[in-house]
Amino acid sequence: MAKKSPLFSFLLLLPFLLTLTQATSKDQPCKHIVLYYHDILFNGTNVANATSAQVAGTNAPLGDFFFGKLIVFNDPITADHHLFSPPIAMAQGFYFYNMKTNYNAWFAFTLVFNSTEYKGTINIMGADLMAMETRDLSVVGGTGDFFMARGVVTLRTDTFQGSAYFRLQMDIKLYECY
Repeated sequence: MAKKSPLFSFLLLLPFLLTLTQATSKDQPCKHIVLYYHDILFNGTNVANATSAQVAGTNAPLGDFFFGKLIVFNDPITADHHLFSPPIAMAQGFYFYNMKTNYNAWFAFTLVFNSTEYKGTINIMGADLMAMETRDLSVVGGTGDFFMARGVVTLRTDTFQGSAYFRLQMDIKLYECY
């Protein structure tokens, strides 16, 4: 019987080794960023400082959970928790309250980066179950430095001052980076 060369054995194992490498890389994010989202809701008098405004829904909420209220925003995103730190991105989109039995919002927005560190966008959407300590939203795409990105954004409420102001910590983990 003919002796098989080491190259032949390696070629037989190559597909298996590649599969292991791909499985391992999917477990670890290819890009990890922690940012802070700041929202200042327009209250009728804070025109200069407001970054979001109610555009639909009743002024008197249905029940205690603002069901039906729609908010549009252009909120600053900072690298630290300070509101007046230079923004490294802007979050542009909307959220609406969609439960009558608990506080819950549904978000759809784009992080628009134009900084020395990043250029491009990250598109995010999903349910923000506010009663939970952490909530995961989906990264569904991106452009520029985040071209076709896929991943998860874990939100954590960092500060909440009623309907006037809230800050979210955004732990962004991208698992598909091109």
